[in-house]
Amino acid sequence: MFSSLAEIKQAAVEKIIPDKAAFDAATLRQTLLTKPLGSLGKLEEIAIWLASWQQNGCPKLDNVDTIIFAGNHGVAKHGVSLFPAEVTKQMVTNFKNGGAAINQLCALNGTNLKVIELDLDKPTQDFSIAPAMSEAELIEAINIGASAVSDDADLITLGEMGISNTSSASAIAMALFGGEARHWTGKGTGLDVHSIEKKAEIIRKAVGFHEDFRHDPLEILRRLGGRELAAIFGAVLAARKKHIPVLLDGFICCAAVAPLYMLNQSALSVAMAGHLSMEIGHISLLELIDKPPLLQMDMRLGEGSGAVVALSIVRAAVATHNGMATFDEANVSNIESNKNTEKVNTNRAL
Repeated sequence: MFSSLAEIKQAAVEKIIPDKAAFDAATLRQTLLTKPLGSLGKLEEIAIWLASWQQNGCPKLDNVDTIIFAGNHGVAKHGVSLFPAEVTKQMVTNFKNGGAAINQLCALNGTNLKVIELDLDKPTQDFSIAPAMSEAELIEAINIGASAVSDDADLITLGEMGISNTSSASAIAMALFGGEARHWTGKGTGLDVHSIEKKAEIIRKAVGFHEDFRHDPLEILRRLGGRELAAIFGAVLAARKKHIPVLLDGFICCAAVAPLYMLNQSALSVAMAGHLSMEIGHISLLELIDKPPLLQMDMRLGEGSGAVVALSIVRAAVATHNGMATFDEANVSNIESNKNTEKVNTNRAL
């Protein structure tokens, strides 16, 4: 457990890399399978990435956890969402009763759903006029996120629930990467043009209020984030330490880990972006944190849904990597020139 922001920063910058022996073994296996090298495209890249982080040349997905963190935001009082803050708690109940989209997607894709509430009766402060969280609250939320990552998970997918948390995501992205508020501000739960402009103005005001702290990514998370975003940050820190690969969900989830990227640009090599959401700022954010999305499905639901849909692609990568026969096993001639003329795109695995 972390006891200070200094400890968290130290964990963020710690040199943790994927396993080279597993990387090499998985890469070699891809050259021996009964297919032209590179012909499975990103499936080969995903399999090698997964193998290198699991430290196993033949990766597995027997135990996958989907973790949803839920939190409430003081900025909601400005009407930056179509829904009131109490909907966060109501949706958490829906998750627990099995009635949400994420429940169906988890069942379909063979993942264990964990729903973790973070002080839903105590919203963060209105970040347009005050820091969203105290230092103690930030550390507590990060520790909750880190503790949610099981030691025996083969992979985790991350998501969130929190009315008004697109406003937090937009503010974090603007504070870290610059640009105009309108560039980062989308419709969230379905705002009209007038309401989006109002939301953008609140975000512009908030980033300006915290201007003196924009050089410190962890302070930006504390001041403009929320408990569920801080928990996502903590979960990725823990997953990285445990060599557990991560699938990120949409704009909010990626904004939650953007401070980690700013602290250590290699820290997010443990993660892939599940999808490109419809939130206006997501495409820019993914480019800035160097995370090309696996899918583009025009989704903007949140609750980890895009990441779990992308899990089906990761399962396809593992099935082909582990299940295909080699040329020798299948008594199929292997043309050596294939190995020399094409290369698996594995740059993102290490």
